[in-house]
Amino acid sequence: MKIIEYPLAIGVVFLWIGFVCAISFMEAWLKFRAPGITRPLGLGIGRLVFSALNKVEWFFALILLGCYFFFKLKMSLVGIIFYFGPLFLLVLQTVWLLPALDARAELHIKGESVPRSNLHIYYVGFELIKFIFLICSGVNLFYLLEAELLN
Repeated sequence: MKIIEYPLAIGVVFLWIGFVCAISFMEAWLKFRAPGITRPLGLGIGRLVFSALNKVEWFFALILLGCYFFFKLKMSLVGIIFYFGPLFLLVLQTVWLLPALDARAELHIKGESVPRSNLHIYYVGFELIKFIFLICSGVNLFYLLEAELLN
């Protein structure tokens, strides 16, 4: 079983990083540069894409939780923080940020006036921190794998 426990977690971590980078750091702002995309249309697309991203991220998070508890991955306190940091941020995004952003997008789509907000800045900040946590978690898992293979 030692052969697959860390590689599974490593693969999921780096897939998660790929999804966050592709959607949050590319698609989110590029869609508004496409010809013919109006703000309401772009916001509608964004709501759909970020809802799907959230579901995929929960899938990855559940696989990682399963790896952590099922395989009883041996990690330091720092490794545990790197491992569970993205989960904490995902919970905040799911219960607070995404619903708030979704409500604002809905008002924009309906043509209503929406007051200024820092919610998008918070979301980008959370994504950057999540990205850093995931990179650190993936690197930590590589070191753990190497240690297991050497023993």
